[in-house]
Amino acid sequence: MTCAACVNRVEKKLNRVEGVSATVNLATGMARIAHPPEVSTDELIATVERAGYTAELPAREPDPDADDGEGDGEGSGAEGSGADGTGGDGSRADRDRLVLTAVLAVPVVVLSMVPALQFDYWQWLCFTLAAPVVVWSSQPFHARALAGLRHATATMDTLVSLGVVASFLWSVYALYFGGAGDPGMRMPFSWLPSAEGGAAHLYLEAAVGVPLFVLAGRHLEARAKHGTGSALRALAELGAKEVELRADGRRIPVSRLRTGQEFMVRPGEKVATDGVVVEGSSALDLSLVTGESTPVEVGPGFPVVGAAVNSGGLLVVRATAVGADTQLARITQLVTDAQAGKARIQRLADAIAGVFVPAIVTVAACVLGFWLGAGADPEAAVTAAVAVLVVACPCALGLATPTAFLAATGRGAQLGVLIKDPGALERLRRVDTAVFDKTGTLTTGRMTVAATTVTPDGPDAATVLRLAAAVEYGSEHPIGRAVAAAARAEHGVATLPEVSGFRAVQGEGVQGTVEGRHVCVRSPRVAVPLPDALASALLKAESAAHTAVVVELDAQPVALLAVGDTLRPSSGAAVTKLKRLGIEPILVTGDGPAAARAVARDLGIATVHASVAPQGKSELVAELRAEGRHVAVIGDGVNDAAALAAADLGIAMGSGTDAAIGAADVTLVREDMAAVVEAVLLTRRTLAVIRANLVWAFGYNVVTVPLAATGWLNPMFAALAMSASSVLVVGNSLRLRTPDRPGGRARGGSRSAAGERDLRRTGVLR
Repeated sequence: MTCAACVNRVEKKLNRVEGVSATVNLATGMARIAHPPEVSTDELIATVERAGYTAELPAREPDPDADDGEGDGEGSGAEGSGADGTGGDGSRADRDRLVLTAVLAVPVVVLSMVPALQFDYWQWLCFTLAAPVVVWSSQPFHARALAGLRHATATMDTLVSLGVVASFLWSVYALYFGGAGDPGMRMPFSWLPSAEGGAAHLYLEAAVGVPLFVLAGRHLEARAKHGTGSALRALAELGAKEVELRADGRRIPVSRLRTGQEFMVRPGEKVATDGVVVEGSSALDLSLVTGESTPVEVGPGFPVVGAAVNSGGLLVVRATAVGADTQLARITQLVTDAQAGKARIQRLADAIAGVFVPAIVTVAACVLGFWLGAGADPEAAVTAAVAVLVVACPCALGLATPTAFLAATGRGAQLGVLIKDPGALERLRRVDTAVFDKTGTLTTGRMTVAATTVTPDGPDAATVLRLAAAVEYGSEHPIGRAVAAAARAEHGVATLPEVSGFRAVQGEGVQGTVEGRHVCVRSPRVAVPLPDALASALLKAESAAHTAVVVELDAQPVALLAVGDTLRPSSGAAVTKLKRLGIEPILVTGDGPAAARAVARDLGIATVHASVAPQGKSELVAELRAEGRHVAVIGDGVNDAAALAAADLGIAMGSGTDAAIGAADVTLVREDMAAVVEAVLLTRRTLAVIRANLVWAFGYNVVTVPLAATGWLNPMFAALAMSASSVLVVGNSLRLRTPDRPGGRARGGSRSAAGERDLRRTGVLR
């Protein structure tokens, strides 16, 4: 496919098949097709071929746990042949064609434009050089134009082919019958075609210049489009290629790994697939997968994701997911699906492009007739008609939107923001209200020790946590796990002392003897007074909606631990920036009023809805939308799924449940609320780029076609302008891939230069 008219034709053919719904993307050369089981993929491919194109199913990595067989075909993808020329032998053939065309065409253009270089019989040399350009170099245009003619359709190639053939046939006529073949003939060059008769004029420079510039433009366009999809290719290449099995030490391809098998991950190696750590401890660099800049400490029982880089010790991991079920594969598929989609604004552009080419052919015929009817010289009439054919460009219309979305979804993947479809970008741009879930969204969703307070005359915090963690280690209670984790993380406790006489009392706490001292970790009791320091800490914990536990040594209270769900470090800044971007934050949670108010107070959220059931969340969203608001819901749990689906836009945390992710339009891979701000800024930049592309694409044709029709545009320069228009549109879309500014934040949480300018303009940065 070479232009939006091609897209329009393929879509029409596919959608005429009963039960089929298809969207075709020019930038990716992919079709996204939903079809009933009775319609086979072979029938779909045959339909594309009947439209004058070829197609094949995209290659997919085999799932080792899946049985061979065919699915029902819902959501099938098809990859169509196109003119991107970005891979394999086709790329080399297109490049060779361009180089040879340049070798043949440049002398013709120079001799035609510089009369001082013209010599006897120069025109016949130019004719000899131009003939292979018209026949061989332009063969792809002629072939696709004839294929379109067989199907009663016209595309960009029709315009190019007609322009080349008309210019060449006029030159043949002039050489053999118009006196231009005389030995001493000299041809003055004019930047503008002349309407007056006079010396015989050749248009060989247009006959060779048009294919030269179009081939060059498409080559540059293909390279640019290849760049917009680089993020997706990088995702697909992130995973490890081989893995070392623990059982026998063999190294096998990752594709042969099965769930349940244990494998080794040595320092510096990538984790082969999703799994859980069986032995060893290390720090994993997740920046390649999620954009997280800080390595994550893992140990036995910790889940790990494929493609994470082991930056510490030796790990033994048991595979829990392989092939298409891994997080990396799901991320890649989400981005692929998003790039195959089509926004409303793109459908409008494709519809216009569908009638554009026939309209231009009609205009060219009318221009030819008008000039001849007005008594103009035939060569001037032909020149104007050829210029109209060549300068018109539906390519820019077809590429204006998909290349921007392609670049934006790729950039989003780099930032840890996965966008389900282009429509989500359009809806996110209009959002003015953000409804946040609390637990697991604004907070980590994990119990941690938020504060440790000790008595002035007692042991220090490290000693208290070590002793408390020793008795809590045998407890499965979340508070117990939080205390043990705090001892390891905050104070570097590698091993815990042994406990004797361990006893757990339901609703009270745990106790045991550690290093000869009786240690009790319990909830505060009214009957047992606390020292002033601990009593003050208890009041503070209750006001923050934290759970307080008292640590006693030999029946004496020595410390109070405030345990609770803690805010994500980025939540406060993200809420502040969203408010400055004109988006009102609202907190909705199933937790009680105390916990909800504490979080809202810390984050600066004015509107709070506490103790809200899942159904109540979706009802609240419906009420907000009824007020005319454009609502985004950010959540992570099953209880958020209904609200995510009811909102204008659903944003799910990547660590959330499958139900939440399935109901959302955007998924945040990294557990960082700053990604929400990044997503908003990315959509605003994307829509601005699309608007600029469409203004250029429409404006270019509105200006240049009348210039060509009135004789103010030479066909050769018309071809140059037409080729440049597509390259400019794709190049403008590439700005969305702008690399992060030096000195900015670490990879994954970084801002682009344009994004930072948006932040400063709205007051988010100062």
